[in-house]
Parts: sequence; structure tokens; C-alpha cells
Amino acid sequence: MTDATGRPDTGERHLSSREMRAAGVSKSYGATVALEHADIALKAGEVHALLGENGAGKSTLVRIFTGAVIPDRGEMRLHGEIYAPRSIIEARKREVATAFQELSLVPNLSVAQNFLLPALAGRGSPLISHRHVLARGAEILERHGLTRIDPAARIGDLPLAERQRIEIARAIENAGRVLILDEPTASLAETDWLFEQIGKARARGVAILYISHRLAEVREICSSATVLRNGRSIGTVGLASASDGDIFEMMVGHRVEHARRPARAVDAARTPRLAVENLAGHGLRGVSLHLGAGEILGVAALEGQGQRGLFRLLAGLETPAGGVIRVDGKLAAYRNPRAALRCGSGISYLPEERKTEGILAGLSAATNVVLPLLPRVGRAGFIGRRDEEKAAQPSADQVALNPRYLGFAIGDLSGGNQQKALMARTLATGARTLLLFDPTRGVDVGTKESIYAAIRAFAERGGSVLFYSSELPEIVQLADRCLVLYGGQVFRELQGDDIAEQTLVAAMIGHDPCAPAARAPAPFATPAHAVAENAR
Repeated sequence: MTDATGRPDTGERHLSSREMRAAGVSKSYGATVALEHADIALKAGEVHALLGENGAGKSTLVRIFTGAVIPDRGEMRLHGEIYAPRSIIEARKREVATAFQELSLVPNLSVAQNFLLPALAGRGSPLISHRHVLARGAEILERHGLTRIDPAARIGDLPLAERQRIEIARAIENAGRVLILDEPTASLAETDWLFEQIGKARARGVAILYISHRLAEVREICSSATVLRNGRSIGTVGLASASDGDIFEMMVGHRVEHARRPARAVDAARTPRLAVENLAGHGLRGVSLHLGAGEILGVAALEGQGQRGLFRLLAGLETPAGGVIRVDGKLAAYRNPRAALRCGSGISYLPEERKTEGILAGLSAATNVVLPLLPRVGRAGFIGRRDEEKAAQPSADQVALNPRYLGFAIGDLSGGNQQKALMARTLATGARTLLLFDPTRGVDVGTKESIYAAIRAFAERGGSVLFYSSELPEIVQLADRCLVLYGGQVFRELQGDDIAEQTLVAAMIGHDPCAPAARAPAPFATPAHAVAENAR
């Protein structure tokens, strides 16, 4: 008898006594303690959350589970046997697989080839025909409800959300005992597809470790959670009995208050800092908007409704097919981010993907922060480390980036500290208009609060902010006004207290209670499941 993936079904995976357990696991890098005495137990057929701030040790623990890092101390057991993998391949042989937040797919290979790695690359592996590889890839895509994706498509040509789904599907294929999902919805605007796949894995008796900063989805899919802080296990709680405040306090050591920014009125008679009329191309069908000084304007949308194109056009990364952009009242025709920064009072862009579009991993955090300032930082053509760190410090302070991290290679920092450094760079440009695309994607609650504070302070100083967020509570907290995109157009505009999650969700799926249904524009080719998933 076989299970849904064709593997022998021994019945063992359905026993709750089967588990993965780690006790006293520790890891240091020189004087830096990344993980100190972490304890966790994952039971077969259950979804268990791992929570904590960026830098709490979650990523190190995941790397240890996957064999990418060897712990200094501690013990791990899988189904009662010692578990000590020394590579990701060795972990897979024990049926432990991970879908990483920073995708592990090979971008210049096809979807099907990525599914069959590393077997395809093995020296001793038999030659497999291209047709057979595509057929195997198509089978896997069908098994995971992804038939819309071409198995021959090059991974690097797919949208980020589709790459994330491929990463997750590949991990599920290899997870016979333990599945680790590291920020699986960081690039997904919906959850139904993911939760359906998790349900299938649970039914096979797979133990699932779910890592996310989105507590609402953690509560929906997980029954219990272990919290890490400063590399140590603070405790394990049942999610039904622990409040959000309890969990945040365990994560950061104190209560976290989520206060909404008071709505700010903008002088309508004053020339907008940024004005757009009938902008078209790259997913837009004629978008108009205005952004005033001191205003925070949010953008909400389902996946693929034109938001990415809007930000890339305004940042100078793409050329519009039509429409007009005005900066400080003057026509603007910039064609690259540098020109956008020099246009009027300046436009600075925080990109969606920090790993591929944002950071230079081998350089220090200070260097990454001051990249826009390099001509002004050096002395007689030379730029020293101290000069860079001194120049980076003011904007680093605005996002609460610890000064000691400025000298570290940014690739060695946690995702939250990397995001703080990128936000600091955006502020360091001196631009008066910020374009922020999902500025807190995949970061912890503490980092979110630091970035929120920086955005609010920037607006209080008269700066203008246009931001898109895949997290509706973020829009509710920050935005003075919000534009909802649907079908590449502005479907609805909300302001002040009218910005509420329920209202946003209704508009995002094309429902306007004040207008006849015929007025709703046709959406782009967003899969039907994505509409349902975003309506949660």
C-alpha cells in the first residue's frame, strides 16, 4: 500500500508517538552565541509553530535540523533514533525536508529539473530523457494543484509567489517524516493552497514545523508553539490558551502595543509631492493617484493586480506604456532609480526581494547603507571603514539597527537586521518620497515596530510614503489613505477610520457595496483559489 506520493505506507506515520525531538541544542560562531539550549518536540501529524524575533535562533535551529549546520552540543532524535545529519541530502534520506524562506531553487533550471534535484546532478545517476523529466515534473505539479505552471518553465522567469510554491511543493515531496516550512507565506498573498498541502501532509502523519511572523495564520494552522528568545527556548504553549500579548511578551521580553497612527489631513490646496495620471503598462490599466507631504498612502491588492508594476514604474525600473508622472508639480520622465532620486525632492525605493534586489551580501551593513552616499563619504577618493560606519549611523539609528552590526557582512545578519539596513539606506538617500514594497515581509514583531516607527517619524518630518503591504493589519495601522487595486485599476479609496480589514478584503475581491457589480473591472489572471485565499 502506498500513500499520496507513492511511498510505502507502513502505518507508522499515523502514530502520534512518532516524533522529532531536540534537547539542549546549542551553536556558537566564535564569541557569538546563535543558539543556546534549544528544546523542541514535533509530533507526527501535528503542525507546531516556531516563534521568535529575527536573531532569536530560529534560522540556526532550522539549519541544524536540515544538516546544513552541525550543533556544538545537544541531542536530536527522530522516531526514537539518534538524528545527526551532516548535510541537507543526508537529512532528506531520513525524510526531513525544508522549504526555505530564501529560496533554494536553481534559477537557470526548469521547474521539473528543480523537482528532481539532486538526483539529476549525481555522478552515478542514470541518464534521464528530457521528456521523462518533464513528465515527472508535471505529475508533481498536478499532485500539488499547480497545473497552471509549465514544468518546462525556467525558475528564474517565474513570479516570486510561484517560485515559493515550487519550493514548498518540492519540500513536501521529500518530507516523509518531518516538513519544515520557513516563512512559507512571506511571498504568498494567500494561504488556502498552502494550508491544503499542509493538511495532506498531516494526513500522512508528517510532523510539521511552521515558522512565521504572522500570528493570525499561525493560530489558524498550528496547535502549539515553541518560542525562542536570544537563542534559548522560552517555553512551549498551546495556542488556544495563549493570547497574542502573552506570545509577544515571550518573544521580546515585554508587552508590545499596536497603536494605530492618527489619521492625518493633507492640505488639498498644496501641490502633491507625487501625482500620477492614467499610468499604464506592466499590469496597470490607467492608475491615477496623488501623495501629499507628510502623508502615508497604503496600497492593498490581491496577488498580481498591478501593485508590483506600479512601484517599479514609479521607481524608474520600468518604462510606462502611457500616463503622466509629476514630482513636486513638474512632469517627470526618469528612466532609472538614480534619475528618480534626483527628480524634484527625490524618490527612493525599497525593493520587494532583499536578497536579490537589495543587499550586497559580501559587503558590510555600513557599506550597504551608505551606497547612495559614497561620493560624499570618502576622503580624497578613499573610503575607510570608519567613514562608512560614521555616515551610516544616523539612518541606522532611525531604524534601531544596533551599531555593532554595521561592521558585519550584511549576508551574515538576520533577515530583520538586513531589512533594517535596507530601510536605513532608503532613508539615507535624503529623498522626500519613499516607495516601500512590503517593507516588513518576513520580519519579526520587534523589527516591524522599529520600521513602523521610522515610517511614522519620516512622515512627521514632512516626508511622503507610498507603501504596499501583503499584511492588512499593517495597512490599518499605518495608512492615512489606502488605494485598493483590482484588475490593474484603483477600485476603491479608503481614508482614516474607514480603513478596516473587512472593508479592504471586500474591495480586494472586487466588491463595492456602494456600486453596482457591473462597475467592477475584470481582474487579471489571478487563479480562482487566490481570490478565495485572500478573502480570509
